[in-house]
Amino acid sequence: QVQLVDSGGGLVQAGGSLRLSCAASGSILSINSMGWYRQAPGIQRELVATITNGGSTNYEDSVKGRFTISRDNAKNTVDLQMNSLKPEDTAVYYCNAIIQTGRAGLWRAYWGQGTQVTVSS
Repeated sequence: QVQLVDSGGGLVQAGGSLRLSCAASGSILSINSMGWYRQAPGIQRELVATITNGGSTNYEDSVKGRFTISRDNAKNTVDLQMNSLKPEDTAVYYCNAIIQTGRAGLWRAYWGQGTQVTVSS
């Protein structure tokens, strides 16, 4: 079994910062892309940022220049540093990873349980 545990959310004023962390554990053979998604009430889950095992990053336009994604391949962790937070960043943030597991070496997507980020104006 593979598990993703994300943490680090909370309540912050506009302009403040938060750092989200996610750790993957279990019977992991390899991890490809890792990333963060978010979902606000009544809105479809959307990509925030991703990072490949080679370190290539991709960001949603509204977070470029404010958020930074990083990962530690040795520890199977991915972090999201969020600066200059805005009320519209309020959402539940989910960690995601594409992981190879098992004897067959199958790849599939795994999700964390989600962590709430609330930005007050």
